[in-house]
Amino acid sequence: MSEIQKKVQNAINDIRPQIQADGGDVELVAIENNVVKVRLVGHCVGCPMAQLTLKNGIEAYVKERVPEIQKVESV
Repeated sequence: MSEIQKKVQNAINDIRPQIQADGGDVELVAIENNVVKVRLVGHCVGCPMAQLTLKNGIEAYVKERVPEIQKVESV
């Protein structure tokens, strides 16, 4: 696992309890060209707030912790 992968995984692990509290979860799928690809699972699937959670929660936190990351996408 590369250093950037470790940093991203740690950031996701930090925010995961907040997502799990609402019955969802997030999994790191890949990092390609400084774009993080994640899978939202559980109650996040089909939730109208999922995109907001992805951009304002997960992406904002990951980019704060790992400045090399340009964006986070759901796959």
